[in-house]
Amino acid sequence: MKWPNLKHLHYLVVLHQEQHFHRAAERCHVTQSTLSSAIQNLEEHFGAQLLEREHKAFVFSAFGLEIVERSKRIINEARELVDFACNAGDWRSGTLKLGVIPTIAPFLFEGLIKSVNRLYPSLSLHLQEDTTENLLEQLNEGDLDLLVLALPMETPGCKQLVIGHDPFHLVMHRSTYESTEMPLDVTSLPKNSIFLLQQEHCMTGHAVSACNLRYSEQVNSLAASSLHTLVQLANAKLGYTFIPELALQQDILEKSDLISLPAEDNAFREIGLVWRNGTTRVQLFRSLAECLAPLMPVDALKR
Repeated sequence: MKWPNLKHLHYLVVLHQEQHFHRAAERCHVTQSTLSSAIQNLEEHFGAQLLEREHKAFVFSAFGLEIVERSKRIINEARELVDFACNAGDWRSGTLKLGVIPTIAPFLFEGLIKSVNRLYPSLSLHLQEDTTENLLEQLNEGDLDLLVLALPMETPGCKQLVIGHDPFHLVMHRSTYESTEMPLDVTSLPKNSIFLLQQEHCMTGHAVSACNLRYSEQVNSLAASSLHTLVQLANAKLGYTFIPELALQQDILEKSDLISLPAEDNAFREIGLVWRNGTTRVQLFRSLAECLAPLMPVDALKR
């Protein structure tokens, strides 16, 4: 059996990402005619049409889309194979491209970097901060190896390992706290008095679900872009917000006049590692989980 050319499969994946021959050729550092010939070579090899062409436009056929997805997995495994061979089979060496969401990254990076440098001195760590949606796309495309996400979250084609629980805390100005009747009932708070993050931050969904805020009239339409913005809004006496304990442990309320109280029913979000199915680096990822779990407010691996 004649095997398809791995480089040609790479060209196909890039073409699917760019949806444009010229841009794809530039990314692959080849001429447009070379890229076009590679796609035609794959079509001849498979005996089926990958692209449906009309004049200068094209769309991927259903068969072509399936080949793209399978090619991504082959390319990712080939990349891991080369990395493994270059490091003489030492799973503690090589490069690790790690993505972390913005509601975790600022409060974890320092401890994470120190732990990795101490335990894996031969491992080169490349960090990326982005939204859950973007990170999952980069993971599936092979641009990242491992993610630290807030869970629960659907991650098709990936494995999850919960490493910690991160309790939510209701945060308010000290003067508001002094005039508020305790124990506090969130549903009794004034309308539009609770500030949350923008919808692209998964913490909003987790807070809404965990803290019984679904359908709540208390949530303000003004959505913040970061936890630090939420702290400023609360410190300006505009209302209340929810902050995860991971951020509180890193003194996000420092130099403010804010008070934090545990959320009702000890609501929390899970924090976990996410990686692609079929990766050869599971040993490294599980080892990283063991060193990151103690950095969590609640170590889920010890529960």
